[in-house]
Amino acid sequence: MLPSVNATYDISAAFYKDFEFINPFDNITANVNLSISQVIFQGGRSFINRAIRSIDTEKTRNSALSEYFSVLDSIDNAYYSVLEAEATLEAELSSLESARLNLEIAEIRLANGILNQGDFLRALSESESRANSYNQARRNLSLNMTRLKNLLGIANNVELEQIDFSAYEELLVFLSGISDEEADIIYVDLWRILTSSNPSYTNSALSSLSAQKSHSLTWLDLTPTISARLTLPVYNYSSLRGGEFFPSSSASVTISGRIPVDFWKTMNDIERSRISRDSAAASFVNTEISLSVDLQSALYSILAQAGSVLSSRRTLEYTERSYNIVMERNRLSQSSVSEVSEVSTQLLNSRNNYTKSRYSFLQSLSRLRSLCALDDEQRLISILLGRG
Repeated sequence: MLPSVNATYDISAAFYKDFEFINPFDNITANVNLSISQVIFQGGRSFINRAIRSIDTEKTRNSALSEYFSVLDSIDNAYYSVLEAEATLEAELSSLESARLNLEIAEIRLANGILNQGDFLRALSESESRANSYNQARRNLSLNMTRLKNLLGIANNVELEQIDFSAYEELLVFLSGISDEEADIIYVDLWRILTSSNPSYTNSALSSLSAQKSHSLTWLDLTPTISARLTLPVYNYSSLRGGEFFPSSSASVTISGRIPVDFWKTMNDIERSRISRDSAAASFVNTEISLSVDLQSALYSILAQAGSVLSSRRTLEYTERSYNIVMERNRLSQSSVSEVSEVSTQLLNSRNNYTKSRYSFLQSLSRLRSLCALDDEQRLISILLGRG
């Protein structure tokens, strides 16, 4: 939109004249000119192009923001996977120790003749199975740690800070008991934040707007354009005039324009831009629907996971009590090998279910945070509690 300024120069030296070679240094001429060009009228193209460039800049910023939250979500999931694998390994170790203790008791009973061979083999099989599960959990922990290190770009193992789940207790209790109407209210609040902050949503809207402006710009190809050019010669030089610089006495102003006459080509361009505009608008609608489904899925998932955390915690408490009773009876030779094996399996499954539900809850929380493009997890928790 600003004027264009250019400086030009030319130097020439004649070395052949009237069928004779002459000294070129005696025939040097030089000219230096300054020109200023300014577009006077082009139907508003400059303003539309400026708006399109501004939209492109904003889209680039949003693409970087989208990548940031994508990486943040990936690291969160990898972090939670490592912590879950550590908790699973701890549960498998406890189960292995229990199986080995049961095997020791079975060996003593077998030696005293109060246990048959079949029950002893079952205790032995249970111990081997638990050892294999422990080794698999150990390898799974190493694999998840490797993935996390790759994401963080580090080579050495790190000791991860454990999650204080007591900080989420209020949220867990609230989400597990809300009604459908309250869930709908939370969804509306989250959707409002998503439409104002989510970079994918914003970029899709900007792409639609850019396509609309590009379509408007194509229509302007039917309008004429006018430009002005001012030429100001600065200095000339000629060896024929004593080898001195002297100002030129000539200057010019040029008004030029363009009137389009190839309307058939312009109309084809307009039709193509219209298709692109409609396609971008349809893409925006698809993005809106997709993000709406993603937000609903993430919200319903965290509601389900909140209930699962509380339910699996109660189940674990009951199973631990049952396990302690059976193990006490086992030490007094009042329970069978099958009872010990069954309650040990129940305890292991309860621990793993509780662990999985807790970290699934955190992953759902992370997904909601990324969809709403929120850096602060506490703000998201306040929104879910109806305080945001």
